Amino acid sequence: MAKAFIFHGTEGYPEENWFPWLKSELEKRGCATIVPQFPTPENQTLAGWFAAISKHEKELGTGTILIGHSLGGAFLLRLLERGAKAKAVFLVGTPIGMGNVKNQKGDDDFTGKAFDWKAIRKNCPSFFVIQSDNDPYVPIENGWELAKNLGVEMLFLPNCGHFNKAVGFTKFEFLLQKIETVLG
Repeated sequence: MAKAFIFHGTEGYPEENWFPWLKSELEKRGCATIVPQFPTPENQTLAGWFAAISKHEKELGTGTILIGHSLGGAFLLRLLERGAKAKAVFLVGTPIGMGNVKNQKGDDDFTGKAFDWKAIRKNCPSFFVIQSDNDPYVPIENGWELAKNLGVEMLFLPNCGHFNKAVGFTKFEFLLQKIETVLG
């Protein structure tokens, strides 16, 4: 059985935005889906998030699909850096420290040092970078730089903000369609 993880971002939680809808849709397709809660904004540290995911680390593997929204995407890159494996990674509005990121101070533990792109690419064969041009939290430069470092084309969706409920994202059909291409 396929397995997926959806990682929320700063001040996020498993029942927000499009996460419950996507979890339901993936499970209808036979993909067990876990949406863990990470400590945020209090104790929002890389160590704190690694501790929160530790009970699921054995479930990460070459058949796993990882989906990260906002800081959740930066965290999953750090997981791959540490040796976690994945079948495919979806990065939605993910900050990597480029430009004027709104939550830069809180994100710094995750994005303040350079990523080991070689290690990240070694641990996953397939990446999808989704970014908008009017994201008030994560400037588009982050998407361009992510795509460049991962060797993929950025999937640009205009006028979609931060892909959250505030801009109407309680469903995310485009993302589901992309995930379906790797569910196999």
